[in-house]
Amino acid sequence: MHKVIFYPVGNGDTSQIILENGKRLLFDFRHQLQGENEDHPVIDLKAQLYKELAEANRDYFDVVAFTHGDKDHIDRSIEFFELLHADKYQGEGRVKIRELWVPAAMILETATNGEQSNDFVIWRQEARYRLKQGKGIQVFSRPDKLKAWLEENGMTLESRSHLITDAGTLAKGFSIQNDEVEFFCHSPFSIHVDGQEDIQRNEASLIFQIRFEIQGMQLNYMAIGDSQYNVLEDIIDISKYHDRGHRLDWDLLNIPHHCSWKALGPEKGEVETIPTDKIKELLLHGQSNAYLVSSSNVIENTEEGYSRDQPPHIQAKNTYKKYLSEISGYGFLVTMEEPNTISPEPLVFEVSAYGLRRLAKASRGAAAIISTPAPRAGSGR
Repeated sequence: MHKVIFYPVGNGDTSQIILENGKRLLFDFRHQLQGENEDHPVIDLKAQLYKELAEANRDYFDVVAFTHGDKDHIDRSIEFFELLHADKYQGEGRVKIRELWVPAAMILETATNGEQSNDFVIWRQEARYRLKQGKGIQVFSRPDKLKAWLEENGMTLESRSHLITDAGTLAKGFSIQNDEVEFFCHSPFSIHVDGQEDIQRNEASLIFQIRFEIQGMQLNYMAIGDSQYNVLEDIIDISKYHDRGHRLDWDLLNIPHHCSWKALGPEKGEVETIPTDKIKELLLHGQSNAYLVSSSNVIENTEEGYSRDQPPHIQAKNTYKKYLSEISGYGFLVTMEEPNTISPEPLVFEVSAYGLRRLAKASRGAAAIISTPAPRAGSGR
């Protein structure tokens, strides 16, 4: 069995995939200091991950992937991980990264240090160092600007091609045959970098369809991050053009950008956001008994909730629940609401030959894991 875990980090993202063969992949990292107060609902992410690694007798992740460089995806991460480019970020119990996954944009952003967070600047240095060393990194997309940067630094695109993965292909290092999982890269496209004077992080971020296949049972996890509807529409068009509609299927989907209406359509709406026709297609690619997960703060069904400028947006939630019902989906879950808003726990999903099953802890810190008696997604295929 494999696991997919979503951590309650507020309006931000941190998730982990633990494969049956022991490999661990962490997607994004947001540690908030208030989480170190046990009375605060946000999780103490550092303590939680240290505990999990210790229990597995590990001091490393096989992969750490940063979907993009916004603060809510990298916050306080340079305090936690061992970085290879400078001695000051090594030792002292830091967690090692065997392979770093980043979009090309994280290497190429050129704004001054004062205009970017300290965490981002340090990760840019780390990604550039690993790329120069020719190991320990996988970069997604090969825009012309990346080719130019490599040549400016005494390298060629050909010499680093083994470290680069294009949209529309599988990430290197994992396969159904060896790991029972593959990572299909939907985005970023080269145009998300080359077509922009100033790189837009959300547009140039990582988007995967993660496919598990176990004894003939196939389940798909759509990991989208902070994308907006126009990028998702491009993905839908390209998938259909290349006869890859199956790459839009999902049994588990992390709702883009903390349940922002901007991932659905051009207008927020009063009660619900009206999705564009193409976004409807994506929502209807969900399989029966599927789950939607919003990595976000509590979504308030109040007058104030409907007037919020920043996500999460109740209008978006109403839309997602509507289409989840149309596909006979099983659950809409919010990371900061499960099992309750006082002491939210990591959301844990088990992926096995029986399908997708949510697991739940009784309360924060409890050792026992209780299976949720729910239908298993994918079992009808």
